[in-house]
Amino acid sequence: MIQRAAPVHKDTISIRLVEEALQAFARRGEPLETLLRAAGLEPVLLADPAARVEVGVYSRLWLRLARHFDDEFFGMDPRRMRSGSFAFLCRTCRTQATLEEALHTALDFFALTFESFRGSLARSQSLAEVVLHERSAEPGRSFAYFTFWILLHGLACWLVGRRIPLLAVELRCAEPEYTDDYRVMFSDNLRFGRASTRIIFAAEMLDLPVRRSEAELEEFLARAPSNILVKYRDTDSLAHRIKVHLRSLPAEQWPTSEVLAQALCVSPSTLRRRLAEVGQSYQAIKDAVREEMATAWLADAGVSFGEIAERLGFAEVSAFYRAFRKWTGTNPGHYRSLILAPAIGQNGHAD
Repeated sequence: MIQRAAPVHKDTISIRLVEEALQAFARRGEPLETLLRAAGLEPVLLADPAARVEVGVYSRLWLRLARHFDDEFFGMDPRRMRSGSFAFLCRTCRTQATLEEALHTALDFFALTFESFRGSLARSQSLAEVVLHERSAEPGRSFAYFTFWILLHGLACWLVGRRIPLLAVELRCAEPEYTDDYRVMFSDNLRFGRASTRIIFAAEMLDLPVRRSEAELEEFLARAPSNILVKYRDTDSLAHRIKVHLRSLPAEQWPTSEVLAQALCVSPSTLRRRLAEVGQSYQAIKDAVREEMATAWLADAGVSFGEIAERLGFAEVSAFYRAFRKWTGTNPGHYRSLILAPAIGQNGHAD
């Protein structure tokens, strides 16, 4: 039988991210209890590492901290990201023709805003990457990196009206104790202790047009930052339970839809109907798990393409190549070349 995962609450944020947002201000000795309560959050919750708060509460806290300290980056850079900066950035990027132009505009803006790092966008065949070049030889806080990606990636997704899948998120810092929410927000393929901090995605996304009206901009800003914080993944859903089951088995032992339905104590037609109701299919779920496994193995130079194809249940390497191209918009060779490439610049440092 497939085990049911413990349910989680939709549209919530771990209290650990609240602690991260407060850290720089708390170290300065700032009184924060009043701001917490004004946002609807009792300070006592900080003592429970398992606690979660509604995204709306976290969003209100974000806005109150930004306004109170005139800093939308939680005090994590020597230069403040003054209140209203993100709104100004959104208005500027909305006028660009394509996502590529908008990202260059956004990165130029952030380079003027921050002192500790600057970002660059580059194409590498069918892949694109945004790399952070840092002034310090020591890596920054993981929360600083993730907050930057929340702002940039969240804006990018809204500009083109679709989710931009991230094939990998790499950070120079060590892996923090808690990463669950980050994996939901960005990608399961988070890699820590890397030579540079960067995100990697399909280059074809850069050619998408920016088509957002002034009215849509005002609506987006009225809901920010709630609308860029969570890409919800229901860990109690049928699709998630199936993924967990598939991950526990070698690909050649993955059940047919009929055997899977039997394990779930439903008929094959009921299984198809329940998945279709949430826009899923068993084949799409299998492909998603194969893609997840493939990106992890491609980051290991010791695993050959033939081994990966075999592990994923493909009879030929060429079939794996075609499938990976379909899933990600690039081929395994390009992805491996980029993911294993040395850092751009010197350890991703800014000039």
